[in-house]
Amino acid sequence: MSGLIWNSAPQGSQEWLDARRGCITASRFKDARDKLKSGQPSGKQLAYAHDLARERCGGKAPEVYQNSAMRFGTEQEPIARMEFEARTGQLVMEAGFAHTEDRAFGVSVDGLIGSDGIWECKCMVSSDTLFTAVVDGDISAYRDQIVGALWLTGRKWCALTLWAPDLAGIGRDMTVIRIDRDEAEIDALSADLLAFWRRVQELEARLRGQQEIPLAA
Repeated sequence: MSGLIWNSAPQGSQEWLDARRGCITASRFKDARDKLKSGQPSGKQLAYAHDLARERCGGKAPEVYQNSAMRFGTEQEPIARMEFEARTGQLVMEAGFAHTEDRAFGVSVDGLIGSDGIWECKCMVSSDTLFTAVVDGDISAYRDQIVGALWLTGRKWCALTLWAPDLAGIGRDMTVIRIDRDEAEIDALSADLLAFWRRVQELEARLRGQQEIPLAA
């Protein structure tokens, strides 16, 4: 997708948070696509749509609490980046937040590699996540985010880096998985996201609607 506007503010800064407000972000693409077995939108999808509509009207959705796992990931990312560069010889350029001109969609990539690559780092804080992603090779939890990032940036591949620094002793501290751009997968993702975007627009219009307030006689 062309026409991205980049914001170079550091991740987590107030400027970065302001730039993201009201955008459907890649880290929440999975929530935006979440459905019930019947095919109807799930409660998670609807809650996200309501939050976005509120933000796009100038409101403020409930803040996401940063737990210890999230803080650990923020602290470890620069270390993981340096290790990735040392082991692969690939240089990673830090990147900020990018959004479409209409502020419908946005993405914060952990880094850019050359002219075609993306670097995405996930810290394996939870043992359950470690066994799911590293041992079993199930990265479905990150798939929508990565495919969406490739869609928005127009890049061709992503180096997904699973980082578990406590396992350096057995050589399992870093697992790198290359994910190549798949147009069919992008088409399916973008179709769902555009439908979700229409839902957000409808909710925004309803929220902006003039509500008649009855006056006492």
